[in-house]
Amino acid sequence: MPHHALEVTLTRPLTTDELHYATRTWPLAANHDATRLMTLMSAKTPDRAAHRLRRRLSTRLPIDVITTHYPDTSGQILINVTFPPATRTALKSAARDAGRTRERFIELAVHQALSRHHDQEADRLERAVHRLLAHTTPGQLLSAVGHALTRLPEGPTP
Repeated sequence: MPHHALEVTLTRPLTTDELHYATRTWPLAANHDATRLMTLMSAKTPDRAAHRLRRRLSTRLPIDVITTHYPDTSGQILINVTFPPATRTALKSAARDAGRTRERFIELAVHQALSRHHDQEADRLERAVHRLLAHTTPGQLLSAVGHALTRLPEGPTP
C-alpha cells in the first residue's frame, strides 16, 4: 500500500508535552514553532490517508487542516477540513441549491477565492510598479529589482 506525505496545520502551537504525547502515537515532524506537522500515512488513496490520520490524531491535537504535501498527477492538493454541524448543514443546502455535491461546491468556492486573490495581487503589484515609475525611470527600476533579486530572500513582507 502506498504512503502519502501529509501536512497537518494546527489551530495553535503545541506545547512540548502535547507534541511528545502525539509523537508517541504516530511519528510526526514539527516545524520550528510547532504549528505544522508532517507525517507519512499508508492508504490506497490520499483521501483515505487524510481521513485515517484525522481519526488517529484528532483527539490528541488541535487539528485545523490536513493537506497532501505533494500535488497529485493533476497538480491538485487534497484539503481535509472538518466543519461544525451548522456549517455542514449550510454547505449542504447551498450545494444542493447550486446543483452540486458539497465537495464540488467547496472545491469551486476555493478555486474562485484563489483566483480572486491572484487577480487582486496582480492589481496590487501593478499599482505599486506604477507608483515607483512615477518617481524613477524604467531602467532604474529594472536595475533595482535585479539587484534586490540577487540578495537572499527573507520572504515576502506584508
